[in-house]
Amino acid sequence: MSITLQELESRLWAAANSLRGPVDPANFKEFIFPLLFLKRIDDTWREEQERVIADFGEDADAEVAADYHRFWVPDGCHWSDLIKAHENVGVTLQTMLDRIQQANPETLAGIFGNAPWSDRDKLPEPALLNLIETFSALDLRPSVVSHDLLGNAYEYLLKQFADESGKKAGEFFTPRYVVRTLTRILDPQPGESIYDPACGSGGMLIEAANEVLEAGGSTRQMRFYGQEVNLTTAAIGRMNLYLHDLEDAKIVREDTLRTPRFTDAKGALEQFDVVLANPPFSLKNWGQETWAKDPHRRSVSGVPPKGNADWAWAQHMVASMKPETGRVGVVMPHGVLFRGGAESKIRQYLIETDQLEAVIGLPQNLFYSTTIPACLLIFRAKKSDERKGHVLIIDASERFEKGKNQNSMTPDDVDAIVAAYRTGEDPDGEDQGLRLRLVPHAEIEENGWDLNIGRYLRGAEEEAVDVGEALAALRAAQAELAEAQVRLDERLSEAGYA
Repeated sequence: MSITLQELESRLWAAANSLRGPVDPANFKEFIFPLLFLKRIDDTWREEQERVIADFGEDADAEVAADYHRFWVPDGCHWSDLIKAHENVGVTLQTMLDRIQQANPETLAGIFGNAPWSDRDKLPEPALLNLIETFSALDLRPSVVSHDLLGNAYEYLLKQFADESGKKAGEFFTPRYVVRTLTRILDPQPGESIYDPACGSGGMLIEAANEVLEAGGSTRQMRFYGQEVNLTTAAIGRMNLYLHDLEDAKIVREDTLRTPRFTDAKGALEQFDVVLANPPFSLKNWGQETWAKDPHRRSVSGVPPKGNADWAWAQHMVASMKPETGRVGVVMPHGVLFRGGAESKIRQYLIETDQLEAVIGLPQNLFYSTTIPACLLIFRAKKSDERKGHVLIIDASERFEKGKNQNSMTPDDVDAIVAAYRTGEDPDGEDQGLRLRLVPHAEIEENGWDLNIGRYLRGAEEEAVDVGEALAALRAAQAELAEAQVRLDERLSEAGYA
């Protein structure tokens, strides 16, 4: 029997809603995704085992069977064993998850996250039993639920959980229309490597794969890499990639700015064809104290302020792109376009070295974590001849559909922005809601390397000033000034002037 996407989404959301009351909706994902993945693994294992028996009979040994199984499920760790448990169910489930991870160390270690299954205060046993019963009614064999279908349902749950979580959702979910805009601009190709250093739930990596598939290409020779600091979110991302059948994919958990995990045998940063991310805006305490002597040479253009990691993320991503084919797309707050001090020097370097290709201003209130407008920064290792010595600036702030709590972008909005980026031409008529201009470096230099969109496009609104961001910028500048004063005092003392 097959199942429709609508029916699958409805039943999965019903499973999540069964937790409502004892569990905060913001924490639904911690429990739902691991159980969904466990059920999929076990149903897939059973279907694979049926083929083993059909080919070799009931007496086929484990060595023969292993060739048929993508993941190995140890005895006692099947869904049928879980539904037999009626006491200490959380402990039983945790033991099963641990054993499955141990049986698949190369692929599943840590994938189920750290949900408190045995903590009855956070997940009462009746709620867990009800959740297991709900999933038991779902047949998730690949012959019934394809990878595409289950992947789409997973994305649906991510969106629902983001809506429930509100601002807390920013750490694991970027609105799909923003992801779609970025991936279409970067135009991933079959055989390329894709990297997201702040990958969250893996949405950008998956959308990059979808972009290739929709163009008629194959992802079989592509490689997908992600790094994520949050354990639960990293686990969600890994499950997401598996459920979308992206085989050559690797997500690791670690702080990217302090400890980048994708390095070669000599410790140098690995480099990729496409690098894309929506990192946390204006991250504080990000490791600035080590950036000046960064062994990966990410700070060649300068050291960002201690209280704001925005340009550190951009520096990391630019350092991670291949020198010939590499292109980078990153979501940033508008402050990166005009803040002074060290950030201005970083902008100057990336413009003068002709790596910054485009700045695209997005509408306000698109994201869960902030209402302020964001922008896309696009970098290329090798720019086209007509764009060398220039930065393409696009104001797309009017291309949105107003919502009650959050604005959104339609497919037509995404199409318009992508077309404007690709052609570099001003759309006919102001009804397009877009303004753009190819701005020469000399003009940007005259403006002190300020990239504020309103400086270059007539009619573009000045960027809305977010009070929180403005205060953060002020405090960062004050901290930089204090540090400079300390260094000056030390040098004066050494010279005998103190």
